[in-house]
Amino acid sequence: MTKPTVRVRFAPSPTGPLHAGGVRTALYNYLFARQQGGQMLLRIEDTDQNRYVPGAEAYILEALQWLGIQIDEGPQQGGPHAPYRQSERKEMYREYAERLISEGKAYYAFDTAEELDAMRKRLEAAKVAAAQYNAITRLEMSNSLTLSAEETKKRLESGDPYVIRMKIMPKEDVRFNDLIRGWVVVHSSQIDDKVLLKSDGMPTYHLANIVDDHLMGITHVIRGEEWLPSAPLHVLLYRYLGWESTMPQFAHLPLLLKPDGNGKLSKRDADLGGFPIFPLEWKDPFTGERARGFREEGYLPAATANFLALLGWNAGTEQEMFSMDELVKSFSFDRVHKAGARFDIQKAKWFNQQYLKQLDDDQVAGELGTIFQQRNIEVSAKQLAQIVHLLKDRVHFVHEIADESVFLFHAPEEYDQDVVVKKWNEEAVTAITGFKDALAEDTGDFAAEHIKHVLSGTMEKLGIKMGKVMQALRLAITGAGHGPDLMIIMEILGKTEVIARLETSLNRLPAQIRLA
Repeated sequence: MTKPTVRVRFAPSPTGPLHAGGVRTALYNYLFARQQGGQMLLRIEDTDQNRYVPGAEAYILEALQWLGIQIDEGPQQGGPHAPYRQSERKEMYREYAERLISEGKAYYAFDTAEELDAMRKRLEAAKVAAAQYNAITRLEMSNSLTLSAEETKKRLESGDPYVIRMKIMPKEDVRFNDLIRGWVVVHSSQIDDKVLLKSDGMPTYHLANIVDDHLMGITHVIRGEEWLPSAPLHVLLYRYLGWESTMPQFAHLPLLLKPDGNGKLSKRDADLGGFPIFPLEWKDPFTGERARGFREEGYLPAATANFLALLGWNAGTEQEMFSMDELVKSFSFDRVHKAGARFDIQKAKWFNQQYLKQLDDDQVAGELGTIFQQRNIEVSAKQLAQIVHLLKDRVHFVHEIADESVFLFHAPEEYDQDVVVKKWNEEAVTAITGFKDALAEDTGDFAAEHIKHVLSGTMEKLGIKMGKVMQALRLAITGAGHGPDLMIIMEILGKTEVIARLETSLNRLPAQIRLA
């Protein structure tokens, strides 16, 4: 028998921004599909219209595109199984729910909210561990199992509100082999009679998910651990609908944990920690509240994908840096962990730094130029290239280059007092005065190598070792005692500005010594 083509789906609900856990789920689906020569579908699960948020679907599409996750079939791409929004597939779900009723595997339930609440209170008073609508409690409720056929028909025809519930058969074992967790076995007595079709005619996740996965030929369901408790119910639905032989394989991914490892990662953790957990910035259309995005915080898409891929998976080697193609080749479910993965934002920054170092200087200069333009700072193309060369390897993000280069556009107004006390002395004043005068008289090209030559020649004439005055010289020019290559800094500043800053330091710092 020919092995079926691998088909996976990413099926988010448009209820807000896409959480990092959802992004990782999409990424793992994509890696597996591409590795197996299969296809990846995007299906929008919008059956819960009360939770629908305007703009969320567009956000999901843009986020996947930014990360480089390519969709083969979906709302934008179309495909042989369209439509790919569940709200547009409403009528087909009822057909399967009604079929289950006709086969005695589901039933109509007319219970009001008050009746359901009374049932829960009775069970709580009886100290029942879980207040469920199940094989026992359903016999005391208002449904087509307890009402006569005539009464049921009458209530349906009169338009009484109802839901369709799955009729869980007692004494059944539910078994499935999870690709990550191995065999899972649950007895049907632990599963309640879930609602399949709601009173508004929309299906619940449970019914729509199974029907769509079957009709769309999904071979593997790769989703978060939070869906593991629902998996036995889904297996039963496949069984009751007669699709168990073609049921997809399941893989339930580990949770993303808080940075300290204690509990599931949430938006609140991100807000408190000052880091993003969404791929793109999100503005709530109702409250106007903004949530941080990896893209807007300066993360590169390839670095973000690399970081997320290693949250719960590794290749079994020391390798950490993976291109998307390398991830596709290396990915396997037997290397996905069962335990939750700690969300280490410092590691995300490290990844971004490594990817930034690999970028072409011209590419970084283009983005940096945009940032300078937004800040109303005029920089020549030559200066941009020099600044990138000076700072690219010292930062995690391109915007940090702009932040770290402020001293190039504004002469220091304050000086690091620790360096002043330790390094600003008579020898430093002599050396800096001599260097200033030498620069004023020099007619050579004001480039880093030549500046270094002038400085070393001046120190040699004065009998002062360069190492003893370099920190003081840096202080005079930048106001700080540490930083990137000082010769390149001076080249970028230009002779006039360097001399001006040296004169200013000579005039101001002696007074600071007295104050210190």
